[in-house]
Amino acid sequence: MKKPKLVMVGNGMAGVRTLEELLKIAPGLYDITVFGAEPHPNYNRILLSPVLAGEQTLDEIVLNDWSWYQDNGITLHAGWQVSSVDRVKRVVHATNAAGDAISAPYDRLIMATGSNPFILPIPGKDLEGVLAYRDIADTQAMIDAAAKYKHAVVIGGGLLGLEAANGLMKRGMTVSVVHVAPWLMERQLDDVAGKLLQQSLQSRGMNFLIGAQTQELVGDQNDGTGGRVTSVRFKDGSEVPADLVVMAVGIRPNTALAESMKLHVNRGIVVSDTLQTVTDARIYAVGECAAHRGIAYGLVAPLFEQGKVLATHLAEFGIGRYSGSLTSTKLKVTGIDLFSAGNFMGGDNTEEIVMSDPGGGVYKKLVIQDDKLVGACLYGDTVDGSWYFKLLREGRSVADIRDKLMFGESNIGDTGHEGHSKAASMPDEAEVCGCNGVNKGAICKAIKDKGLFTLEEVRKHTKASASCGSCTGLVEQILMFTAGGDYSATPKLKAICGCTEHGHQAVRDAICERKYLSTAEVFAGMGWRTPNGCATCRPAVNYYLISTWPKEARDDPQSRFINERSHANIQKDGTYSVIPRMWGGETTAAELRRIADVVDKYQIPTVKVTGGQRIDLLGVKKEDLQNVWRDIGMPSGHAYAKALRTVKTCVGSEWCRMGTQDSTQMGKDLERAMWRMYAPHKVKFAVSGCPRNCAEAGIKDVGIIGVDSGWEMYVAGNGGIKTEVAEFLVKLKTAEEVLEYTGAFMQLYRLEGWYLERTVHYVGRVGLDYVKKRILDDAEGRKALWAQLQFALDGEPDPWFEHEKAAVDTRQFIPIQSMAVEGSAA
Repeated sequence: MKKPKLVMVGNGMAGVRTLEELLKIAPGLYDITVFGAEPHPNYNRILLSPVLAGEQTLDEIVLNDWSWYQDNGITLHAGWQVSSVDRVKRVVHATNAAGDAISAPYDRLIMATGSNPFILPIPGKDLEGVLAYRDIADTQAMIDAAAKYKHAVVIGGGLLGLEAANGLMKRGMTVSVVHVAPWLMERQLDDVAGKLLQQSLQSRGMNFLIGAQTQELVGDQNDGTGGRVTSVRFKDGSEVPADLVVMAVGIRPNTALAESMKLHVNRGIVVSDTLQTVTDARIYAVGECAAHRGIAYGLVAPLFEQGKVLATHLAEFGIGRYSGSLTSTKLKVTGIDLFSAGNFMGGDNTEEIVMSDPGGGVYKKLVIQDDKLVGACLYGDTVDGSWYFKLLREGRSVADIRDKLMFGESNIGDTGHEGHSKAASMPDEAEVCGCNGVNKGAICKAIKDKGLFTLEEVRKHTKASASCGSCTGLVEQILMFTAGGDYSATPKLKAICGCTEHGHQAVRDAICERKYLSTAEVFAGMGWRTPNGCATCRPAVNYYLISTWPKEARDDPQSRFINERSHANIQKDGTYSVIPRMWGGETTAAELRRIADVVDKYQIPTVKVTGGQRIDLLGVKKEDLQNVWRDIGMPSGHAYAKALRTVKTCVGSEWCRMGTQDSTQMGKDLERAMWRMYAPHKVKFAVSGCPRNCAEAGIKDVGIIGVDSGWEMYVAGNGGIKTEVAEFLVKLKTAEEVLEYTGAFMQLYRLEGWYLERTVHYVGRVGLDYVKKRILDDAEGRKALWAQLQFALDGEPDPWFEHEKAAVDTRQFIPIQSMAVEGSAA
């Protein structure tokens, strides 16, 4: 049977998302042809700003590469402009830059022509160096100009204009932003938030001309051609120099082709709730070119909603209806978090709840009408934006939570944050990615079912954070939480969190060079936007401080995750897991008796032998932790910490007839030397007594394997979700050498690894050759690293027994009921 022919004009995000949805529910139904005016596959237009800023490459923002079209049987004509459409014969005609022409018949036609940038109709708009900011070609032209010229003027202080200005500034240009409205981003922010944004950007070197009206662009030639732009002249007669002018003053639906086809156009190609054009039922329109109920949407979330509905009709299900979108804007303008939704400006018959902390860079405004939340505007702290948007969409009364509304979802009822991330406390139905309509449950299911390990894999399978990127931090938290905390694929140019634009390496370098000794000094000295940091940056900065300046920087327990503050692993039912240390996996009858007595005395429900050759007591009440530690009388196993967890061993030459070396003793020596060692992430060692490798040394952070002539050392293995085989580093002769080389490698990782970065990712980032150069080729440097580690660990307390020295807050172990009784007695 011959397949019906589906032709799409446009190869942008909305149109291709329609095809993706169609292929999910009706693969192979159509013979599909796509015409794209740009010579590129489908890419994320929203991420052009990071490309301009040098933070990403063009290859990295491609959503569907060339092979995707081929794999799905789609004929893509990239670089072909559709010139006309014959609606009677149902044929699309297109030409390319060389003047060649092709045609394609259709049974169904999708108009996905997007929008065009609006160019101010002023003298000089056609000068060389005057650009819009809409596609890859515009971005590349701006990059090229930044390499040659100095002065840039961006006309338009909306999101796109500010991103363009930021990118050009990062490429070394002096940038002035011209904005005719009284404050920046007036469509997304109120005046207070807009002015806070301006102050923040000015402090980074961006110049602003607020209220200025552009009259003309001046060129450098008087021969009629105008030449290249040299300045921008305003209505008051003033001028600013400009070698490059970027117009970012808005977009208009691209309807020229539709008008030539005699389709009904009014603020866009007019479509019904099924996305069919009202003129021709065989023709659909989707995306920025479509006008639905008088509205042409410019945000990606509504366009993706349209694509999903359209796909159901093309698949002949006929069940979808698009009724319009209630939009919210959650954006990251040059690293500053912003959120707005609904009627955030307020007005008659509305009430406003406002919290303003200009010094801390935080502003929140909630607008209430008839006891319902109708608008929100957030600056600097947008973590509860999704929750506010949910309340706004549901239209539920907020009278019962009005006194807590400003303080966010975590302060409502019993939904407080438990553990170290917001992800853990979010319900599965909570929306995470507004652009793509993805909730937490869908992300968790994909991670578990498909074994996803990296942010890119989550984006590929769920689309979460694949569009505007504003939910990336939350998606990372969900990945870390769901994948058991092993996620660590930290991009090199990624900021630690939304509190700062600084990446991990920049923070490490500053702490070392400026000798910061506290988190407060780091936050103040490096210009943190939130003076006290957040749950993402505080643990990282705290680790960098204590690893860089041992015995000088003071460990801040409140900057550690809940497990490290309680010194036990919190479980899903709120009880704790206690794992005492067993040196090299070896124990005694006396230790086993004490463990058994503790289990009986405190009615601990589960006793489990772990994969690291230790015993796990599961279900310990928090108020019993101190007594359990005391009665067991064994050192902390640090099973809860970013630290050395275990040293797994086989019985080795002492007992095994195959053993060539005493692996048990070697393992005990390694563990005793480094058991108090905190690190960027959890660390596991293993020692096998012969190449049969019963201790599985090949998938550990450090693996030692006994051979006839001594030991072989392997590094950067990982037995987690994504198994990584350790790489051979060096062959050693003595146990002393094993300690020295292992300690040096660990100290190098401690000093240079980024927080939550496993050794496998650290070595992948810096290269094994670099590690060899530092550990193998530089004997003096190796010995210095080992000495540094020994100095750092000397005198480190056991938190289970030296509470005061380890800064353990023992008040946390007092039951709430007891605290209440004590308070009333006092």
